[in-house]
Amino acid sequence: MTSPSPVPHSPFPIAGSIAFIGGGNMARSLIGGLIARGASAASIRVAEPVEVVRESLARDFGVPVFATAQEAVAGASLWLLAVKPQVMRTVCQGLSAQAQEHGALVVSIAAGITAGQMQRWLGDGVAVVRAMPNTPALLGAGVTGLFATPQVDASGRERTEALLSSAGKTVWIDDEAKMDAVTAVSGSGPAYVFLLAEAMEAAAKQEGLNDDAARTLVLQTILGAARMLTESDEEPAELRKRVTSPNGTTQAAIEAFQEGGFAKLVGKAIHAASERGKELSAAND
Repeated sequence: MTSPSPVPHSPFPIAGSIAFIGGGNMARSLIGGLIARGASAASIRVAEPVEVVRESLARDFGVPVFATAQEAVAGASLWLLAVKPQVMRTVCQGLSAQAQEHGALVVSIAAGITAGQMQRWLGDGVAVVRAMPNTPALLGAGVTGLFATPQVDASGRERTEALLSSAGKTVWIDDEAKMDAVTAVSGSGPAYVFLLAEAMEAAAKQEGLNDDAARTLVLQTILGAARMLTESDEEPAELRKRVTSPNGTTQAAIEAFQEGGFAKLVGKAIHAASERGKELSAAND
């Protein structure tokens, strides 16, 4: 696994049209990011079956919208499939002839759908990238794990990275089997932080703080800690040690976490999420 790639600051580098199949929240985030970085709205084509959503996309971004995927991909060299996993097979089979005829690069952000499944449904030889973004991508602060099939060349990787980096940083994975771990760590990871925030807020109230104070203290603490982690070159363990004075309040709390098997519990949770990812892939086969 390579190190995360920084978000590019140069003008948008993808030539040609991009087709989005599905116009939900993640697609909207990516479209907005692309346009903000210099992509032409006219070069972004979106297929969305719900009329009110189509109208919203056209109004908010000025992009061409279509009722069917077949219309949207016409003339586009890069397709991003942002549909629900349970309809992915049907969507891909409906695009199979066009994918093989035009040699499109296909990027999927559907959880639990493997690159191998995509290729079987689209047709052998189609270049596919499996991507796993997470919900902070909606704020441009996400991270996306990427796996490419052998048919994806260097140019295809560059174009994919330029597309997904609109939502945050990207990490290339060299073994697709590890994508379940990506899902477990970063795809599901925001929920773990939300769970911690929920528990901290409840504990703060139990200690007598009012609702507003508890919420502000918890949220700003998590925000500040996240910034220290991302803006510092120090390892998490080193940052933790720096705020843990011997026999102080932080040490008392850390010892309580450790006595409760905190590290083991986190490992168990991430493993459970990874195993569930495998089960979902098998269910869609």
